[in-house]
Order: sequence, then structure tokens, then C-alpha cells
Amino acid sequence: MAGLPLPMIPHHITLFFIIFFAFSPLAKAAQHSVLSYGAKPDGKTDSSKAFAAAWAQACASTQPATISVPKGSFSLGQVRFQGPCKNRAILVRIDGTLVAPSDYKVIGNAKNWLMFEHVNGVTVSGGTLDGQGAGLWSCKNSGKGCPPQRRNDRYIFKVLIFLVNLFTVQSLEFSNSNNIAITGLASLNSQLFHIVINGCQNVKVQGVKVSAAGNSPNTDGIHVQSSTGVTILNSRIGTGDDCVSIGPGTSSLWIESVACGPGHGISIGSLGKESQEAGVQNVTVMTTTFTGTENGLRIKSWGRPSNRLLEISFQHAVMNNVQNPIVIDQNYCPGEKNCPGQVSGVKISDVTYQDIHGSSATEVAVKFDCSKKYPCTGIKLEDVKLTYKNQPAEASCSNAGGVASGLVQPTSCL
Repeated sequence: MAGLPLPMIPHHITLFFIIFFAFSPLAKAAQHSVLSYGAKPDGKTDSSKAFAAAWAQACASTQPATISVPKGSFSLGQVRFQGPCKNRAILVRIDGTLVAPSDYKVIGNAKNWLMFEHVNGVTVSGGTLDGQGAGLWSCKNSGKGCPPQRRNDRYIFKVLIFLVNLFTVQSLEFSNSNNIAITGLASLNSQLFHIVINGCQNVKVQGVKVSAAGNSPNTDGIHVQSSTGVTILNSRIGTGDDCVSIGPGTSSLWIESVACGPGHGISIGSLGKESQEAGVQNVTVMTTTFTGTENGLRIKSWGRPSNRLLEISFQHAVMNNVQNPIVIDQNYCPGEKNCPGQVSGVKISDVTYQDIHGSSATEVAVKFDCSKKYPCTGIKLEDVKLTYKNQPAEASCSNAGGVASGLVQPTSCL
């Protein structure tokens, strides 16, 4: 065998591989390890400057660039990854864990822990973000304000509550950016929202895992607003607020194969909190599972004149002991405090619920509480089967119009 000649590779195939690798982005990508800039994977040393330096080099490169974060634990304060850059292909490959300060006051009023802004063609792949939010959650859930206020000093109390809100930090945000990918990322225990997509175009979020305690306040898994062409695929989200929240100005959003629980479900809104804000349209949510969540598929708006919400499609959802499987609430007022007290002006139309089945934790599984001034129109129920304690659940409608087809249980009240 050792004496046999090696097979000859045709010259045209050899030439193909030479050309392919010569011009491949992977072949030409500049490599930047955060270790080369002084980062320490010991979980103690602040590596913020090293990450910022690696980003500065990658962003200044005229060819595609890769920032590599090896295995280990990297302690980071706030890091801003700002563009525009000289290339449109930067891969941030994370094999280790990025850890936020355990003391939520360290970052201060930065609002964001890891912030990408005005970038194009950035991919964040793999790794874990640990927001260490437990200290802030405990403070918020105590209802006493923190740090401890002076006795009988109402002004100090209000100031401290304001400061707590300032100290609340989102883990990862992309703002005013295009052609973004977030793949295989795990986000743990964020202080506020885990992943935020704001003012972006063409974003793909795939294979992410979000995890926080069920009683962690305001820890939305993925929040999308003022963005177009966002896709969320094959992800598992368990948190203390909405698994996915969809804010004003969102259009052409596709959500598929998402498992939610614990959490508050997939929510469009709240909308109409501001008197002038953009509407929401062309949203598709399909092949989702909700387990033990507060809500399933929810639309919520404040009692205030605003814009429109239309062309929404909810398809192929499974509810497992969900408190409110299907709900439209146009009188949204958390805690019944500081609400506008007006009739909702968010015009809701063309909302489809198709193949929604499973169990409700409450007797009323379908609730449409719409505006008197602008009733919900064009609601479609098709093949909906929801039970409560192994019996058909109930439906409640107020100012809602539409049609039902196929098997619909509870009986349609449209």
C-alpha cells in the first residue's frame, strides 16, 4: 500500500480550491483574540478595556475580522461596540462566559451592559452572558426601595426609587444596525431585558437560550422595537416577564419554534403609552409552546390615542396550563396606577389565530377586551381548542368582531 502512487487531482479542481480559499472571507479574516489585548479568563480581572481594544482593531480593519473569546470567565463592565466600521463582516465568537458586575451600581446609569450601535454585518456566536441580576431583583421585589431610605423622608424615597431604575441594565442591545446575527447565545439572569433589537434592519436570532427566575421583574427575553425584518428561530426562553416583547415601530417580524416558560408569554405591546408612536404590522408567530406562563399570545395597549396594529398571524401554538392563552387587552394598566384613563386609540385589525390548542389555568381562555371607540375588527379564529380542567374553556368578548371557522373551543364570542 505504501508504494501506491497518490491519485492525481485534475488541474481545474486544484485551481478552484486555490481561488476559493484565496477569496474566501474566512481565509482573509483578521483574527483578534481578547487575550492578546490583556483580557484575563479568571472571572475577577476587569477585561472591559481589552474587549474594547479588540473591537477597535476589528472595526478599523478593511477586511473581515473575527474577535475570539476563549473558554473561561471574563469580568466586564459596560462595553460599547460602536460603528460604523470599515468592513461589514465582524464575527464575535464566544466560547467562554462574560460576567457583569454583581453590584448593579457599578455600571451606574449606563442602561446597557453590552451595546452594539451603528454596525453592519456583525455576528455574535455562542457563549454565555451572565448579567448577575439577582441582587437588583431582590431589591425591586422587596418594595422598600434600595439602597435603604431614611425614615420618614418621602423625597429621599422617591430619589432612591429613581436611582434603582437608572441602575437597571439590559444585557445585550443592537441599536440602529443592519444585517445582524445572534446565534447559539445563552443569556442568564439579566438585570433588565436580556436581548434588545432597536432601530435595526435584517436581524436573525437563532438558537438562543434565555434563563432567569420566574419572579425576576422586567427581564424580557427578547425585545424588538422600531425594527424591520427580524427573525427569531429555535429558541428557549424562561424568564420573569415577556419571553418576546414587540414594541412600537416593528414590522415584518417572524417568530418560529420558540418555547416559552416561565414568563408572560409573547406580547405585542404595550402600545399607545406615548401619544405619538409608530404602529405594528406584519407579525407572524408560529410553532410555539407555552408552559406554565402568565399569558400565551397577548396584545396589550394603553388607554390613549395612538397608531394601528394589523396583519398579525398566530399559528400552531401549544398551551400547557397557561393562565391567559389568548388575550387582547386594550385597557392595559399595570397595578391600576398612573394610567391615562382614556379610550384606547390603537386600531387593531386582521389578527388571525390558527391551530391553537392545549390547556388553560383559568376558566376564560380567550379574552378580547377591545376599545369602545375603535373596536377590534377582522379577528379570525380557526381550529382553536382550549380546555380548562379537562372541560371546554370559556371565551369573553367586548367590542370585538370577526369570524370563526373549523373547530373552535371555547365557542366563539365574536
